[in-house]
Amino acid sequence: MQTRRETLRSLTIAACLAAALPALAQTPAPASPAAAAGEGDPAVATVRKMTDALEAALKAGDVRARAEILSGPMKETFDLPAMLRLGVGTRWKDIPAAKQQELTAAFGPYLSATYATRLSAAAGSTFAIDPKSEARGAGRIVHVTVTDGSGDTSPVDYVLNAENRITDVYLQGTVSEAGTLRTGFSEPLQEGGADGLLAHLKKSTETMLAAPAPKAK
Repeated sequence: MQTRRETLRSLTIAACLAAALPALAQTPAPASPAAAAGEGDPAVATVRKMTDALEAALKAGDVRARAEILSGPMKETFDLPAMLRLGVGTRWKDIPAAKQQELTAAFGPYLSATYATRLSAAAGSTFAIDPKSEARGAGRIVHVTVTDGSGDTSPVDYVLNAENRITDVYLQGTVSEAGTLRTGFSEPLQEGGADGLLAHLKKSTETMLAAPAPKAK
C-alpha cells in the first residue's frame, strides 16, 4: 500500500509526463540522410527522383519493364520538348507545329527505351548525388557519381533549366546527351526530314523494347 508521500510523488510524475506529451508529439522525427541530402534544393530533388527511378529499373528483368518504370519519372523530371529541340538543332524551326507535336510524343518513349537499354549493362550500379547544385546560367547543374558493380566510378552531370527540369546530361563530364541525339538524328533528318525522324524514333523504340531479357547466369 502506497504511503501519502509515494502517492503524491506518483501524481507529480504523471502530471509532468502529461505536460510533456504535447511537446513530444510536435517534435519532428530526424530526417533520413537521403532526404537531408537534397533538402531545400529543388534541382537536387529533381535528379534524386530520376536516380531513384534508375535504381528501381535496374531490378527489372528486361528492357520493356525497365522502360515502363522510367517513363513516368522521365516525363516529370526531363524537359522532353527542350531536349528534342536540342537534338534536332536549327531544323526544328522549319518543322510544322503539328509535326513537332508528333515528334515530341514519340521522343518520350524513345528516350525511356534508350535509358532502359543502357541499364542492361549497369547491373549493381549505385548513384551518389552531390547535395548542392551549382548555378549554370539561368539554371543549375547537379553532379552525380555512378559506381558500377565492380566498384568503378563515373561522373554524370545533370543540367537543369530555371524550372528545374533536366535539359541535358553529361557523361564523364564531356559527352552530352543532346550532342549524342543530334548525331543520331542527323541521318534520318537528311534522308527523310521530319517524317524520316519520326519513323526513326518509332522504329528504334520498337527495336529496343523487343530486346530479349538476359539469360540467367
